[in-house]
Amino acid sequence: MSKTIEVSDETFEKIKDQLEEQEQIDVSDFEDLLGQKLFIRTVTYHLVGKVKKITSHFFELEDASWVGDSGRFSDAIKGGFGDSAEIEPVGQAFVNIQAITDMFPWNHKLPNKQQ
Repeated sequence: MSKTIEVSDETFEKIKDQLEEQEQIDVSDFEDLLGQKLFIRTVTYHLVGKVKKITSHFFELEDASWVGDSGRFSDAIKGGFGDSAEIEPVGQAFVNIQAITDMFPWNHKLPNKQQ
């Protein structure tokens, strides 16, 4: 049996990112990442953004941000960036695929404000 809860538009805006299902990405090759939001770590820096284009050596990200400090890493991956995170929105960014150490699905709104 399904149930319905009515909430105000203001309340919905506050909680909507928490309602998204945790998306699992099936990756057979890099092309499967097109359109995906990712948190990318390299040896020297971190980025978060949406994969717009893939070339032989680079991911082009849109709505990207440089992440100087994500706060507690697990908390950031599970719930997004908290108030203690250091985020610098940069818009478009390119990351060398060979420099990537790991990456994670980003199931949250991409940041658009410096903090």
